[in-house]
Amino acid sequence: MSSTKILLPNGTEYEQPIGLFINNEYIGGTGDSFEVIDPSIDKPILSLKGASTADVDTAVSAARKAFDEGPWSEINPKECSKQLFKLAAIIDQNRSLIAAIDAYDLGKPYEAALAGDLDESVNVFEYYAGWADKIDGKSIETSVEKLCYTVQEPLGVCAQIIPWNFPFMMLAWKVAPALACGNVVVLKPAEQTPLSAMFFGKLVQEAGFPPGVVNILPGIGSVTGKALAEHHDVDKIAFTGSTATGRSIMRSAASNLKNITLECGGKSPLIVFEDAELENAVHWAHVGIMDNSGQVCTSTSRIYVQERIYDSFVKAFTAYTERNAHIGGPFEEGVTHGPQVSRVQSDKVVAYMEQATRDGAKAIIGGHRLDRDGYFIEPTVFVNADEKSTIVKEEVFGPVVTISSFNTDADAIAKANDSPYGLAAALFTEKVSRAHRVARRLKAGMVWINSSGDSHYGIPFGGYKSSGIGRELGSYALDAYTQTKAVHVNLAM
Repeated sequence: MSSTKILLPNGTEYEQPIGLFINNEYIGGTGDSFEVIDPSIDKPILSLKGASTADVDTAVSAARKAFDEGPWSEINPKECSKQLFKLAAIIDQNRSLIAAIDAYDLGKPYEAALAGDLDESVNVFEYYAGWADKIDGKSIETSVEKLCYTVQEPLGVCAQIIPWNFPFMMLAWKVAPALACGNVVVLKPAEQTPLSAMFFGKLVQEAGFPPGVVNILPGIGSVTGKALAEHHDVDKIAFTGSTATGRSIMRSAASNLKNITLECGGKSPLIVFEDAELENAVHWAHVGIMDNSGQVCTSTSRIYVQERIYDSFVKAFTAYTERNAHIGGPFEEGVTHGPQVSRVQSDKVVAYMEQATRDGAKAIIGGHRLDRDGYFIEPTVFVNADEKSTIVKEEVFGPVVTISSFNTDADAIAKANDSPYGLAAALFTEKVSRAHRVARRLKAGMVWINSSGDSHYGIPFGGYKSSGIGRELGSYALDAYTQTKAVHVNLAM
């Protein structure tokens, strides 16, 4: 196996695979080279050779053979369930190391990666392991002379492209349901954060999955991702990332009408009504935008506060943010706020903040890049932003929030829905009737009442409008990775 020793900043040394994982083996890539950077100090971790178009062909062929001819095509659901439970247990045994790898690669606080991302990842694999032997069809009565029944069948070769903001957790969200439904996988991790996905191949080997069932291709999106999206022997593509890239993948997938799941961008509103419990609203509004340094697709980056309490909320929110945003490297004690993932992402966030200032918005805290090594951006709060301005309309994907006021419930709903996105929304009120009425009128795939950013492996995740197509998690993900066959039986013979 091609690997290299990496000494993590917390003193842990481990063997990092550095090749492509195809047919249960690590092999050298033949595509473009790229560097993996430690974003907390702006220094290279290592250099990798990515997957070329030819490497994609090799991986897809291995997956196709495993699905059509290999033992995976004949595996019974109970055995599939056992293998997934075994894989979940192996992930659990390695949780500290995987969390450290993601913290190093992404720059997020280690404790957040361990308690949040890895807990979720283990739960997701266990959840779908439990589903693997419970995916069934039904019989449908039509007449005494006919019998009809349905079966849920796997789609086949599933290409999965995951983002950099939650590297291992996003892997779990995609790989676990696909395998539970009997599919095979060709996974492309983000080039910014490929290390934990590459390490995952070792766990797949240890769990005893047959060759070709799971294949992992680090590489450049415009090469590896594009080749997967266009490949005519790929049956499904599941993507999480920007809306612009999602549109590009959708166009490529149209060449052979691939089944698609797209989880794309967001510009989620958070509404605070005058009867809300202020301290609770402030806490969750902070979590909703500053978690993961603002690098979350569901970030509630537009806050709307009813006029009567607007000044009080702004004062309390800024004070809370200044008090609770502890900036530093991923392994520093007490850190809650890490760097942006890359220089490119950091520059984009800075450009958005500069444009907001030119457009007349005022940064009452933050608004700058920190003068230190790494890609650190100050937690930033803008007020006086025009509702048509770039900072209000476009996804920044950083620790930047706008706070505006509203008058009536209708005003709040109109402002919240005035967006091309519809991934999530949050609202804060003590009135039960208002909470449910407003939740029904918000054009979003997920609505949080008196909290923000909640996610659970049993609850569907996905959005409206330009935020994507389809749902992940829960039983809803089973629909995304199966197709229904109807069998008609003539009994009148």
